[in-house]
Amino acid sequence: MSRAAIVVNPVKTEEAALRAALQAAEKRHGWEDTLWLETTEDDPGSGQAREALESGVDVVIAAGGDGTVRTVAEELRGTDTPLALLPSGTGNLLARNLDLTLDDVEHALDTAFGGQDRAIDVGVAELRDGGRTERRAFLVMAGVGIDAQMIAATDDELKAKAGWLAYAKAIGTVLRDKNELRLRYQLDGGTVHSMHAHTVLIGNCGSLPANILLLPDAAVDDGILDIVVLRPEGFAGWVRIVVKIFWENGVLRRTGAGRRLMGADKEVRAMNYLKGRELVISLNRPQDVELDGDLFGRVSALRVRVDPGALRVRVPRSS
Repeated sequence: MSRAAIVVNPVKTEEAALRAALQAAEKRHGWEDTLWLETTEDDPGSGQAREALESGVDVVIAAGGDGTVRTVAEELRGTDTPLALLPSGTGNLLARNLDLTLDDVEHALDTAFGGQDRAIDVGVAELRDGGRTERRAFLVMAGVGIDAQMIAATDDELKAKAGWLAYAKAIGTVLRDKNELRLRYQLDGGTVHSMHAHTVLIGNCGSLPANILLLPDAAVDDGILDIVVLRPEGFAGWVRIVVKIFWENGVLRRTGAGRRLMGADKEVRAMNYLKGRELVISLNRPQDVELDGDLFGRVSALRVRVDPGALRVRVPRSS
């Protein structure tokens, strides 16, 4: 008989209901009792994922928010053990980008026990500040600049109550400052470029909550990182970015008629799109960095690369 492990963030889940749903799913699919592993403040999922691997389970279910998913995936990367998602957080970014059901526990567990595996890319970020070097994986997006500052400024209590809307208040706080980065970057070992920017986002996927399609060409399994550099000049520059992201990317680009209305792609000076397999950034001063919505301190340099097809994710079986 097959056996699963579930890595549970107890803050994000209701234990009694989840245990009952697990028991019912195990019975439906003929699986053994699931290995139940809870995250802690000191260990948000790494040790639990390693324990699951050492136990030889057939699938590891991540029941929590984006941080739990990212941490478990970091351990499963490069193994043959698939990751299944039981979305329980605010963003549920990977689940959204894979078009998975967000609020149906029974369907998510049926996918975990009876779905099929899909190989996806993993981003690997090498974070540096002085003598410190840290290597971390991400599944959706890495960012330095305003987006990381916004996460740092978000009130956790408000986020628990208002969800994704809590970031709106933080955006207002961050935008009151100039927040300009001076950086040098090198894409795929090419020429080193210097520029001023407000934020750099490196994506493995392109969609965010609230119908935000930030990186319209990004695909989770194309072996390529999609990058956007935001460099608005004043209020008008921010308006152009908002129109590009919410109207052109979020509405027009999603339909054939909308794409015809857009005509040929026009570059917005405030936004620069890049593609590549490795991006190296050096900053003039340390800046906050985030991976899949989690902060990882300040860095003065980072090297980000794609690890193609390095993670197997359980998705619904094709009909």
